[in-house]
Amino acid sequence: MDAGSLNSFSNLKGQSRCPLQEQLLQRRNSKENLDRFIPNRSAMDFDYAHYMLTEGRKIKENPTVCSPAREAYRKQLAETLNMNRTRILAFKNKPPTPVELFPSDHSTSSVHPTKSAKSRRHIPQSSERTLDAPDLVDDFYLNLLDWGSSNVLAIALGNTVYLWDASDSSTSELVTVDDENGPVTSVNWAPDGRHIAIGLNNSEVQLWDSGSNRQLRTLRDCHRSRVGSMAWNNHILTTGGMDGLIVINDVRIRSHVVETYRGHQQEVCGLKWSASGQQLASGGNDNLVHIWDRSMASSNSPTQWLHRLEDHTSAVKALAWCPFQSNLLASGGGGGDRTIKFWNTHTGACLNSVDTGSQVCALLWNKNERELLSSHGFTQNQLILWKYPSMVKMAELTGHTSRVLYMAQSPDGCTVASAAGDETLRFWNVFGVPEVAAKPSPKVNPEPFSHLNRIR
Repeated sequence: MDAGSLNSFSNLKGQSRCPLQEQLLQRRNSKENLDRFIPNRSAMDFDYAHYMLTEGRKIKENPTVCSPAREAYRKQLAETLNMNRTRILAFKNKPPTPVELFPSDHSTSSVHPTKSAKSRRHIPQSSERTLDAPDLVDDFYLNLLDWGSSNVLAIALGNTVYLWDASDSSTSELVTVDDENGPVTSVNWAPDGRHIAIGLNNSEVQLWDSGSNRQLRTLRDCHRSRVGSMAWNNHILTTGGMDGLIVINDVRIRSHVVETYRGHQQEVCGLKWSASGQQLASGGNDNLVHIWDRSMASSNSPTQWLHRLEDHTSAVKALAWCPFQSNLLASGGGGGDRTIKFWNTHTGACLNSVDTGSQVCALLWNKNERELLSSHGFTQNQLILWKYPSMVKMAELTGHTSRVLYMAQSPDGCTVASAAGDETLRFWNVFGVPEVAAKPSPKVNPEPFSHLNRIR
C-alpha cells in the first residue's frame, strides 16, 4: 500500500507564487566560449614547422626554374613525406563546423548517395519548460493532470482547476470549488477537447464547457467518497471512487448511472479505456488489475470482469494501452512492487515483468515509436524511457525533486507534461517529432454534447 498525501516543501509554501508561471532558471551552456583554440604542443611537428619558417619561405621567394619532370618528382616527394601541410600550429579540438549559408549543389549529392539508415533520435536530458504548480496535492491515488485534444492542459491545484493553452502559453482559471466540496481529486477531458469532467472530494463530478466557462451538469449519487479516477469513452464517463466502485455514466440522459462494476475492495486509482472502447482496465489500492469487457459486464456471467490480475504486490495506478497492439496493456505497481508488467488482455497472461527499482506513478506509450515512458518516486524521482519489447533504458530524465505523480501527453504525441510533489510542472520533448505525420483517425461521436442544448 502506498503512502497518500505528503507534506509539501515549506520553503515553496512560504513564497508567493502564481500558478503556471514559467520559472526563469539560469542555464549554463556547455558550449559557451569554445571559439578560442589553444595550440597543443604534443601534436606539433617542430622539424616541419622550422622547415616551413625557413627553407619553405626561401623556396617561395627564390623559385628556381626546373624541368617538368623534376617538378613532378618534387610534388610527389612532398606528398609522400606529408610536406603539403599549410598549418604550422596544431590544435587539440577542431573548430565547430561552419553553417552553410547556401544549399549545396544537388549534383554533388547525387555522386555520393546518402544511406537510408535511420539516424538515432536525440533525447533532451532536461525539461524544455518549467511552470510553478503551487498547492498541487501530493497524493499517489489522484489524477490531477490531463491534456486535451484541443491542445489545452488541465491541472488541479487545491480547489482550483487551471487551463494552460499550449498554443500561446496562456493560463486561465476554469473553476474554484468550495472548501466543503474540495479539493479537486481528478480531471479528465472529453474526446472533443472542449468539455471536461472534474471529480471532487465530496463524491460529486462536475461537467464543464471550457469554451464558455460554464458548468453543464453535476453527477451525484455515483459514489460514497472521493472520485480519484475518471475515463471517457465517447459519451460514457467512467468514474472510480475510494469506495471501490466503478460507475458507468451516460452523460446524455437524466438518470446517468447505467451500470456499476464491483470488483475492487479498496480505492480505484487508475482507469483506462482501450482504443476500441470495448475493454476497460482498472487498477486499485488492493493491488488488483481488472479487465472489464462491455459485452460481458452486461451479461448474466457470474463475474462482471473478464480478467482479474493479481500479480502486483502494491497499489496499481499506472495503466496504459498499447497504441500499436490493441490487446497489450502495461501496468505499474507502487512502492512495494516497483514493477512494470505487460498483459495480453485477451488471455489474461502476463507477458513480461520488469523491476524498475522505484515506485511507478504513471505510464505513457510513444504514439510514433515502440517506446514506453514511466515516471517514478523515491529515490530518483525520474522519468525513464524504455525501448519495447526489449525494455532497455533509452534515457533517464531528472529534474523533479519529489515523486512524479502525474503525466500527460500532447495531442501530437511528442511532448510530455509531468507534475510532481515538488509543485512544479515540467515539459519534456522526449518522444521527438514524427518523421511522417500520421493521418488523423476518424472520430466516433467526437462531441458527446453536440446534439443537446442543455444538460440538466
